[in-house]
Amino acid sequence: MTKYKIINNIKSEMTADEITALETAQATAQTEINAEKQKIQDAITKKASGKQKLKDLGLDDDEIQALIGA
Repeated sequence: MTKYKIINNIKSEMTADEITALETAQATAQTEINAEKQKIQDAITKKASGKQKLKDLGLDDDEIQALIGA
């Protein structure tokens, strides 16, 4: 598939090296996005797990909220 670039309002075809560099950059960016999404999901999971452990110890929702603010 032909890819194009626009520099100074001039449209031209990308070289094979430019396409490779673009695809590598896109893959790297997607990997970083996925890692950040996983980090956020892990934090959410750990927070829920922590709240459940506090409930298992006998604390009620109001006490848990007072402790962790959530």
